[in-house]
Amino acid sequence: MPLTQSPIPEFEMEMTTTRRCIERMPNDKAEWKPHSKSFSLGHLTQLVAWMPGWIANAASDTKLDLMASPGYSFEKSETLVAMFDKHVRDAVAALNALNDSDLDAKWSLTRGDMVLWEAPRKVVLRSHLNHLCHHRGQLTVYLRLIDVPVPSIYGPTADERGMPM
Repeated sequence: MPLTQSPIPEFEMEMTTTRRCIERMPNDKAEWKPHSKSFSLGHLTQLVAWMPGWIANAASDTKLDLMASPGYSFEKSETLVAMFDKHVRDAVAALNALNDSDLDAKWSLTRGDMVLWEAPRKVVLRSHLNHLCHHRGQLTVYLRLIDVPVPSIYGPTADERGMPM
């Protein structure tokens, strides 16, 4: 198996469970925050829905400029799920288009002309997936705090005893 193909099964598994978390965001609670310094539930869910697009970007481009990114808005969970699904499809297509030598290309995160982070593409791809899983974990805590059933991700939860399929 080429190195570029090895993360795809893991990516697809993580996206299946991530989608289940996004689906559960109650639209009437989008502005809710667990603390005044925290992200709102709607913005956190939107970030999680965007992040597979970051993976598509890292696999197909050499930089992501945060100045070109849209700002946060409050969207319905159905809209966020559709956005997420598109980003997942784009990411899988971009990952499938990579060859092993592409993994060593330098990738940069910028804000306009300011470089915030540079790393080889292979490091960035793994980092973006880990970053997405981190924010998905935050999302499950938000869901628990507003008494929305938390889906099974890596194993049973108090709300779901079965493993995700």
